[in-house]
Amino acid sequence: MKIESDFNDIDALGDDHVGTSSDTPMRADAFKLSGKEKIDIIKDDVRHIMETLGLDLTDDSLKGTPNRVAKMFVNEIFGGLDPEKKPSASTFDNKYKYGEMLVEKNITVYSTCEHHLLPIVGRAHVAYISNGTVVGLSKMNRIVDYYAKRPQVQERLTIQIVKELQNVLGTEDVACVIDAKHLCVNSRGIRDIESSTVTSEFGGKFKEKETRREFLDYIQLDTQF
Repeated sequence: MKIESDFNDIDALGDDHVGTSSDTPMRADAFKLSGKEKIDIIKDDVRHIMETLGLDLTDDSLKGTPNRVAKMFVNEIFGGLDPEKKPSASTFDNKYKYGEMLVEKNITVYSTCEHHLLPIVGRAHVAYISNGTVVGLSKMNRIVDYYAKRPQVQERLTIQIVKELQNVLGTEDVACVIDAKHLCVNSRGIRDIESSTVTSEFGGKFKEKETRREFLDYIQLDTQF
């Protein structure tokens, strides 16, 4: 049967890190349901999973878990799937004529691996060179957070951050490096608690060796306060 064949193909992938495109895979009807409707459906699904595992949902500690998980999925850790939550990124004229790269480093990344729905935790380092326009510093953090709050692969997340900032700033001169731990590797499977994954995306001038080297040197500075 085709369905059985599909499942066999999925199992054959094992723990391989598979990505399909730089866009998050979304169905055409992804926003047909309201947030509340999604929470009600997910709540029932979580309850079914827990009951299937043999848990007693009449216990005081567990009875609220399905609702908590559903609300967390829709409103928090997968909130980046909702285009209405996309941060507005106002830009300003670069009136002080700052012509060097601007680097925002050590941005906290909390995301979720789309293969096992386990956490990805790390740091993002983002830079751009102004072509006459600048963006508020906090907006860079918010862009990272928005794209992180969805089922992800780290490669896609890195590309999405760069593409969004390129669009906001009207320049190709944007770069991003992410260093993160994946709990699908650290807490299950091979259970290697020391390993982390590093991804990068360089646009425009950052493809040039000297500019890229300057950016990488900046993010290695030991910033302490």
